[in-house]
This record gives sequence, structure tokens and C-alpha cells, in this order.
Amino acid sequence: MSRMVQCVKLGQELEGLPRITYPGELGKRIFENVSQEAWNQWLRQQTMLINEYRLSPVDPQARKMIEEEMEKFFFGEGSEAPEEFVPPQA
Repeated sequence: MSRMVQCVKLGQELEGLPRITYPGELGKRIFENVSQEAWNQWLRQQTMLINEYRLSPVDPQARKMIEEEMEKFFFGEGSEAPEEFVPPQA
């Protein structure tokens, strides 16, 4: 049986993550409070941020920015797209 969580992002009880996906205290909070569905939304947001800002995940400043955006995405006011971002056409 899947582990269920009350997802802070989507506001409903949904299937939780199968394992901790991020290190440290933030990773623990995400594991305990974020659904798999919300995590998948974050992965799309993170990919967009990395591409639009041309971030390198090995750069400590880029990792700090991504972590701050992750905190906002799940537990704050939300992570916004850059002003210049144009979503791809379907």
C-alpha cells in the first residue's frame, strides 16, 4: 500500500513520495508533507528555472537559488516563472 500524506501544495490527501528526494531538513519536510503529484510539478518548475536562468546544478549559488525556490514552491507563496518566460506551445 502506498504511503499517503496531506499535501501542503495541493491541499488534499494524496500518495506520498516513496523516499526522501532531497537532503537535509528541507528534504525531510518535503517527504512528510508533499505528494508525488506535487513533487512532479516541482520537477517541471525546477527544469524551467534551470533552463531559463541557465543555472548549473554544481554551482553553489545556483543550488541555493533552487533550494529557495523549492521552499517557496511548497511552503511559501509559490515559485514564479521569470518575466521573459514563454511557455511552449502544445
